[in-house]
Amino acid sequence: MGEIVSHSNDHDLLEIAGKLYRSRLLTGTGKFKDLEETRLATEAAGAEIVTVAIRRTNIGQDKHQPNLLDVLPPDRYTILPNTAGCFSAEEAVRTCRLARELLDGAPLVKLEVLADIKTLFPDVVETLKATDILVREGFQVMVYTNDDPVVARELAKRGCAAVMPLAAPIGSGLGIRNPYNILTIVEEKTVPILVDAGVGTASDAAVAMELGCDGVLMNTAIAGARNPVLMASAMRKAIEAGREAFLAGRIPRKRFANASSPTSGLIE
Repeated sequence: MGEIVSHSNDHDLLEIAGKLYRSRLLTGTGKFKDLEETRLATEAAGAEIVTVAIRRTNIGQDKHQPNLLDVLPPDRYTILPNTAGCFSAEEAVRTCRLARELLDGAPLVKLEVLADIKTLFPDVVETLKATDILVREGFQVMVYTNDDPVVARELAKRGCAAVMPLAAPIGSGLGIRNPYNILTIVEEKTVPILVDAGVGTASDAAVAMELGCDGVLMNTAIAGARNPVLMASAMRKAIEAGREAFLAGRIPRKRFANASSPTSGLIE
């Protein structure tokens, strides 16, 4: 059993790399207007894991600039450094090594190796290459990938701590475009599956959870909303509702009506 990092009494906890979390909503820290809005939105989301783009966010690299860790301290949040903006395995591995130094040896990282600037789709070949190096060096890798069940299965076999298929292109807000692919990935899972990228609104997050995903990571859907703090609150509720609906088990879809009150055995 992993180490519990939240003070919840719930039994339905998310386990990532041996640690247990109450919240299944992971949030990004980019695109907010300032650090105060980042803090408020993160609190409203109830997130316990927050992801940080090492190449874009100051977490100690520059002593003269505001430090994100001042508003999201590591003793309260699990800081998940990511390799956003990397387009090769070499670049991504170098970024992860830097993150580990900045975070006192913490091994948890989010790996993303992008193919091109237009689509921001993952470069699967470079992602696999980086995964092998990072796992060999003792990193706990949460990996961004496409929604291909075969690739997801392979990444899990190579030792990733979690596999994170996209719902749609990064920042697109299109929601889950291939729900049956995500469902197949979930059905075959051997590690946690978290939807990453493409969520636009609360209903998208709920659908991901209803499919059986272990969690959802999002940034733009919250930070880009007209009211980010309110949207963060909505996402928190959607994640919780979707998870409860999945655990409860939905009724089967039927082509025709099925009366709530049966017609047989009526009182005359």
